[in-house]
Amino acid sequence: MVGDGHLRTDEAGFGRRLDEHEHAPDEPRPEDIPHRPRGLVDSAVYVQGHRHASPATLADTYRCLQEVADGMAWIGLYRPDRDQITSLAREFRLHDLAVEDAINAHQRPKLERYGDTLFVVLRAARYVDVREEVEFSEVHLFIGPGFVITLRHGEAPDLAAVRRRLEAEPQMLAQGPQAVLYAILDQVVDGYAPVVAGLEHDIDEIETEVFGGDPNASRRIYELSREVIQFQRAARPLLGVLGALAAGSGNYGSDEELQRYLRDVNDHLTQVVERVDSFRHLLQNILTVNATLVSQQQNEEMRSLTAASYAQNEELKKVSSWAAILFAPTLIGTVYGMNFVHMPELHWRFGYLFAVGLMALVCGTLYLIFKRRGWL
Repeated sequence: MVGDGHLRTDEAGFGRRLDEHEHAPDEPRPEDIPHRPRGLVDSAVYVQGHRHASPATLADTYRCLQEVADGMAWIGLYRPDRDQITSLAREFRLHDLAVEDAINAHQRPKLERYGDTLFVVLRAARYVDVREEVEFSEVHLFIGPGFVITLRHGEAPDLAAVRRRLEAEPQMLAQGPQAVLYAILDQVVDGYAPVVAGLEHDIDEIETEVFGGDPNASRRIYELSREVIQFQRAARPLLGVLGALAAGSGNYGSDEELQRYLRDVNDHLTQVVERVDSFRHLLQNILTVNATLVSQQQNEEMRSLTAASYAQNEELKKVSSWAAILFAPTLIGTVYGMNFVHMPELHWRFGYLFAVGLMALVCGTLYLIFKRRGWL
């Protein structure tokens, strides 16, 4: 795959990889061209797979393309303004609906045919290790006879790397705009691999947090589930795009090697989609397990609170019982301690024994009552 490294064509055709120390031909680089308009990353006209010219403006590109025979213009833009897109639409006769989609962005991945022009929307993704998040960006492609227009609305994918790889393989680039489209598709799909690895690592961390009782696990599961859903929305529709390209390859006379290349991209994308689908099911299971563990923890806490409350009630019963028992002699002692002159038992010989006996009788009765009820 082009996304896995540079390709070097030998006499037999495609297949030999570029060595790590080999480089593309010494062609003009975009940064070497002065006065390039804002938003125009690179613009080149290719003839037979080789860079023929590197125009500095869109107008120069149009002029150069008209001057050469069998040339192909590849125009790369980053967050272009409306005037630039309008100029491209007028020059290459792009359909109004496709132009409107390119201006508004925020489109779902799709492929639409307008006559002999293809409009392709791709959703690239990259994993940001520092924030442990997935960032998504959008790239629009207009593919037509003799031209390729790429409009990026984010940092990914690295289309400069795609251009360098294709320029290092003139025979493949000579296949025309379809070769560029397939190479960009490959770059986007290859960019999904680090995202899959990052999501898998995050899920492993979440499993550890769930069984470790982390209170923030539920929130992270939700956030990761949202990223997985967005990833599904970016990757799964590409299966339909690749299927449509494969179905129409015969009508557009695509090279057999490009068709094999397209099938290889489709295989890689299928693996990514299957992995992402499994992530979503796994996160649903983790969320269920987390809810169960939280429920169990809450039950244990309620059981502990209930046991503590029961123990407190038992202690309160004992304290209340002894308080009632001790209150009886206090009441009797208080009555006979008022020292009134005319009290029935105050001058009685057995008054003291009567008061003490009454105290003992009341205390003993209350003790037996509380004991029978299990309060003591």
